[in-house]
Formats: sequence, C-alpha cells, structure tokens
Amino acid sequence: MYYPYQYPTNTEYRQAQHQSQARRVMTVTGNGQISVEPNIVTVQLEVVTENESLRLAQQENASKMNQVIQALLNMGVSRENIHTTTFTVFPRYDFVDGKQVFRGYEVTNGITVEISALDQAGAIIDEAVKNGVNRVSNIQFSVRDKDIYYQQALSAALENANGKAEAIARTMQLNLNQPPIKIIEQTTGAPPTTYKVMAASAESFATPIEPGQIMVHAAVEVQYQY
Repeated sequence: MYYPYQYPTNTEYRQAQHQSQARRVMTVTGNGQISVEPNIVTVQLEVVTENESLRLAQQENASKMNQVIQALLNMGVSRENIHTTTFTVFPRYDFVDGKQVFRGYEVTNGITVEISALDQAGAIIDEAVKNGVNRVSNIQFSVRDKDIYYQQALSAALENANGKAEAIARTMQLNLNQPPIKIIEQTTGAPPTTYKVMAASAESFATPIEPGQIMVHAAVEVQYQY
C-alpha cells in the first residue's frame, strides 16, 4: 500500500528546531573573591587544673575561671560574648615500673570569647592568662555581615562565568543566547582566617595579634544556550 510523504508543518518544524537548539548547551564555571578586613576575633581560653581530689580540682578550676571572666568583663568584653564551650574531667595516670599509678584528676573548663576591638585582642588574651588561663586553643578572625561581602563575591563569580562564555562563543564563532538558562550556586567551603596557639603561660607579655585579610569566596556553574 502506498503512503504519501507528509511534509512537516511550519509549527512542527519550529518545534523540532527549538528542541535541537535546546540540546546545544554550554556550561562554564565562575569564581569570585572579595578581600575583607576582619572586625571580629574569637578565642578559646581554657583553665586546666589537676589534683588528687576531684572536688579540689573542680573548686580550683571554678575559682580561676570566675576570676578570668571577671577580668574579661573589666576589660570591656560583654558577658553576652562569653560562652562556655567545653568542660571535661579526666583521671590521670603515670606508669612506674610498668605499673599504672593513679596521679589525680584533670579538670578543663573552656570558654569562647568574641572580641570586637581587634586592637585589644592581644591585651585581653594576656589579661586572661595573667588571671588563670593556661591554654589558648585557637584564635579565629571573621567579619560581621558576611552576606554583604558574599553577595559581592557572588556577583564577581557571575561576571567571571559570563566572560568565559562570551570568550568561548567569540573564539568558536557561536551565537550565545543571553540570559543563561541555569545558574547553580556552589559552596566553596573556604575556611576563615585562623591562627592557633597550643599553649600560653603567665609569662606572656603584649601578645601581638595580626588579623591580616579574609578572602570571601563564591563559585557558580552557569549554562547557556547557543
């Protein structure tokens, strides 16, 4: 049986053409970063005490930590910016002639302090050490209103991606369709600027704290039709 050929209508032709064009997709990545001066520093301060008596180790620890907190308040640190972050009790042992000998208990009480006056950070740490802190676990710089700076970095990332797409299209003599058909925000996982000090002592004097710069990163994946 003979079946005459059916030519596609204009509508069908346009639909097929559109589907063909939809498959022509260019994917590029864009990166942006903003350099920011930090305006917050957080530091973890710990008081560690040891005693054969657990009760005496806890009492000594509590007394010293209260003294530290009062010293911080006297230095202008707000009580709302002082948070307890760790409290541990461990039995301690020595090994003598291959035998385990009980030495006593170690009590650790740690607080995290947020300091807005960066120029006072060193003096505040020194004052805390002077009043009983014997371990500074880390110092971390960050910035308030992170979203404002992140949005600037995100804008730079989009411009970077668009520039790449236009360069590819220009080189390959392609007709790039704007705006893009898809934008995927990617998480960079970039850590904040961090400085670590494993231990401190009462002999600390005028500890220098240099925050440097924080880099706020953003990354996107962008798809264009061409």
